Amino acid sequence: MDAGTPTIALPPEFGKIWPFRLEEISRYDSRGPAWYWNNFSCGEHTGTHFDAPIHWVTGKDCARNATDTIPVENFFAPACVIDVSREAGADPDFLLTPQHVESWEAIHGRIEAGSWVLMRTDWSKRQDAGAFLNMKEDGSHVPGPHPDLVPFLARERDVIGWGAEGVGTDAGQAHRFDPPFPCHSIMHGSNKFGLASLTNLESIAAKGSGVSHAAAEDCRGSGSPCRVLALVSGD
Repeated sequence: MDAGTPTIALPPEFGKIWPFRLEEISRYDSRGPAWYWNNFSCGEHTGTHFDAPIHWVTGKDCARNATDTIPVENFFAPACVIDVSREAGADPDFLLTPQHVESWEAIHGRIEAGSWVLMRTDWSKRQDAGAFLNMKEDGSHVPGPHPDLVPFLARERDVIGWGAEGVGTDAGQAHRFDPPFPCHSIMHGSNKFGLASLTNLESIAAKGSGVSHAAAEDCRGSGSPCRVLALVSGD
């Protein structure tokens, strides 16, 4: 994260996330001769980050739903990576459907309960913040899950969560869906998780790898910037 890290843009009537800011406290100098450290400030959902169920109104009453109460074993899970980079490159509003997933399963096998489903779009390769957010007059245009896919994954596949390369887990135009922002609404309402602004998904096999991540344990935290690690075979 740095001062240029893109953050979610909301309409003016809503509260705003802070941009990332780093302030040096001391660096082996008169302010602290033997130590270097910084203050930093940012929103919980900045850069590569984790979404806890409490982040959304539908998940506010779920058990152990915040960053400091989620069972630690939930920070390790198998990963299923669905590559739609070609489709997303041709259409920034591309939506992954249950039919796409079933076609993927016909090749790689059924998504096991408790897995992460990660949508590879190569969107993270857009280094320019404007291109990454891809804002137009009607809002952001970023690929994501189709409204029908989210309940399919949450209820029929019982995944642990959904991950994407965009600034958030939902598609850019998800405010127009029914329900609005289905990934947030349905995933978190099912006490499941989100990972956003992921990178390097092209380095992970479609199946057989694991994902490890840990969120900062701020009290009743709705999410946290985090470093997401893929655990891959050495073969």
